[in-house]
Amino acid sequence: MRRLLTATLLAGSTLAAPALAQDQGNTATAVFAGGCFWCMEPPYDDMTGVQATISGYAGGSTPNPTYEEVTAGGTGHAEAVKVVYDPSEVSYEELLRTYWRNVDPFDGGGQFCDRGPSYRPAIFPQTQDQREAAEASKNAVAEQLGREVAVTIETAPAFYRAEDYHQNYYEKNPIQYRFYRWTCGRDDRLDEVWEDVPRLALAE
Repeated sequence: MRRLLTATLLAGSTLAAPALAQDQGNTATAVFAGGCFWCMEPPYDDMTGVQATISGYAGGSTPNPTYEEVTAGGTGHAEAVKVVYDPSEVSYEELLRTYWRNVDPFDGGGQFCDRGPSYRPAIFPQTQDQREAAEASKNAVAEQLGREVAVTIETAPAFYRAEDYHQNYYEKNPIQYRFYRWTCGRDDRLDEVWEDVPRLALAE
């Protein structure tokens, strides 16, 4: 389904390029994979303190991958979103809580209707402090839900920005985005797993 939606946009795409590795000013970065990166931008864009979200690829070994290469498999990359945020306004722990509420933590083979390693759920810590926080949050989620969590915590030496047509897709193509999200069953499954937990943050 998603391949059909993106096919008409490929002609205007650009090659992926490495994102800046270092934070600038009073900002920090976080990288999360939760299936389709189109769907991972909105919850973070709605958070106070988040300055930008960037769709891209992380966790693999192929430099400058294209969307076609990643979805075909073999690059090791997952679709991911890079979150640029102000730590004085929003904490990494709050970003983690929003992450968990927007993924199916039990499905390591993809997310919702999107299957395969490129759609695997993963957290890519950028610092040791982030890694420790991610591990603690994973343990807390497993305890809260009473099941083993399939989300992995991985090292990603580089993040590669996805093609322009993927950036802010939900804003540029709202009808196609809503149709994809509905047919993929994302919200139904999220509500089944998390029930009445707010979408923007996992309950303390």
